[in-house]
Amino acid sequence: MAAQFGRRLRKGVTTTAVAAAAVAALAASQAPGATTDGQGGQTTSDATPSSEEAADAGATGNSPYYTDLPPLNSPNPAPSASTGTDTSGVTEAGIPATVLDAYKRAEATLREKKPGCNLPWQLLAAIGKVESGQARGGRVDADGTTLSPILGPQLDGNGFALIKDTDNGAYDGNSSYDQAVGPMQFIPSTWEWAGRDGNGDGREDPNNIYDAALAAGHYLCRNGWDLSDQRDLDRAILSYNQSTEYLNTVMSWLEYYRRGTHEIPDGTGTLPRDRSDSTGTVRPSPTAPSTPPSTSPSPKPSPKPEKPADSGTPNTPPPTTTPPTTPPTTPPTPTDTVDHLENAGTAQFTAMAGDAFTERMSARAETDAGKAVAKVRIRFTVISDTDTTFTGGESVATVVTDSSGVAVAPALQAGEKTGSVIVQATVVGRTVKGVAYRATVTERAADTLVRTSTKELTCTPGGEFADAVELKATYKGAVADKVAATATLIKSAEDPTENDKGPYFKDADGKAVRTLSGLPTDADGLLKLPQLYADDTEGTFLLRVTTPGGATVTIELTVAAPPTETEPPAETENPAETETPAPSDSPSASPTT
Repeated sequence: MAAQFGRRLRKGVTTTAVAAAAVAALAASQAPGATTDGQGGQTTSDATPSSEEAADAGATGNSPYYTDLPPLNSPNPAPSASTGTDTSGVTEAGIPATVLDAYKRAEATLREKKPGCNLPWQLLAAIGKVESGQARGGRVDADGTTLSPILGPQLDGNGFALIKDTDNGAYDGNSSYDQAVGPMQFIPSTWEWAGRDGNGDGREDPNNIYDAALAAGHYLCRNGWDLSDQRDLDRAILSYNQSTEYLNTVMSWLEYYRRGTHEIPDGTGTLPRDRSDSTGTVRPSPTAPSTPPSTSPSPKPSPKPEKPADSGTPNTPPPTTTPPTTPPTTPPTPTDTVDHLENAGTAQFTAMAGDAFTERMSARAETDAGKAVAKVRIRFTVISDTDTTFTGGESVATVVTDSSGVAVAPALQAGEKTGSVIVQATVVGRTVKGVAYRATVTERAADTLVRTSTKELTCTPGGEFADAVELKATYKGAVADKVAATATLIKSAEDPTENDKGPYFKDADGKAVRTLSGLPTDADGLLKLPQLYADDTEGTFLLRVTTPGGATVTIELTVAAPPTETEPPAETENPAETETPAPSDSPSASPTT
């Protein structure tokens, strides 16, 4: 490949030539708060990204990448060993089956979710080639997870960016500095907000090509970029790694894959050889061809993955002077040692609708021998039809285990829907036995109801009560808001069944009803009942109001005719004075005869 480097650069880079000054300006514009130093180099503020639009260090933290360029010949013609045709184009155009499927699936998802982005899967393939050689030639399992972790060098400022640990080593196994992780080489702080579940297994694993490809697609499609526009395409690529050389290398592979590619078996892809951090590697220039790299060994060669033997000469032994190389073994991360999770807290979780749960869920990561494992990321996921979430409104929370191997989830916040809630705890990056927690959301309750007035409630037959019934609900002395009360006109204090005569409410159609349910208290715990009416029956009646939680109040209602006014006795005139007849023995005049 080295012998062709100059020829390929002269021809390949012309398809992606971008003026150095313009590209530098684009690179400097990708990070929020970006400025330039005295030599035109980029610097960024120390602000922590607050959303998907913030990516101070790019997706990769500007980690090293593979600088190999594609062959000059088209990837389309079939190889012909008998005619001596250069088959490098066909070989390089082959993409491992699972890896290729992940790129195409991510493109299909983004076509639906963000149609204005116009993301081509070939761009993901180009970045995947440059970042990890297509997941080290397709060394992935059936689910798309790499057979061994793919880690960039630690970003300790020694020849690389300085990014101190942001994930307690959960993703990269390094608790001092961050390292780019997985086939698309995300740094942990970027993966934290950019990570996606691309294969539907409920996990967001940067070591899984489906998850990483979908995350890369979303990352490239943020900021409203349209990748069919060259300027936006340049911006997106530069946001992944802020290097003009990186932009040109990715664009070369993008154009190459656009001319044709094909599927090959997993694990058989060709592996890159040259890296941007290798002292003997000549990097592509945006303006002029480079001198072919020296074929002599580099003073400090970077580790290179083992390159598969040429399939065309299976019987040819390797040169005896060159010992076979062995891929460096990566020490197991804390996550690799986890065998299962255990419940580290209570098993009972109950809260009233609208309240925070007082108990918090906790899980303990253990080895198969029962030893605690620290620095493991545990994902807690709320699974239910209720609107219960963690504090802050999220349904997923990821917590790193402490020195005792325990991760404590954020407090659960009950929503308004009552019922059962399941919270599942799993290990990020592993498929091991997890823990399922069951929680219950009960309806809002009150334990006390009192009238806000002591005025008697009276009404005449066939009339309506002049005063409304108003109550206040409390629970353990605090205001009980949004509690659903039930009001019933009952037969007697001993018989709480609904009365069939006396006072009543009216429904929406104006018909008499004597039971109303679901009457909510307001934010102050107050409940004002609807208008009460009376039929023609006189007497004393009872209204009973109850709530969940046991609050009960019984109120007397009186229906009586108004007192009748009695007419005062009629006045009699004084009798006229009359002469009193004389007694019979008194002398009197004789009648005239």
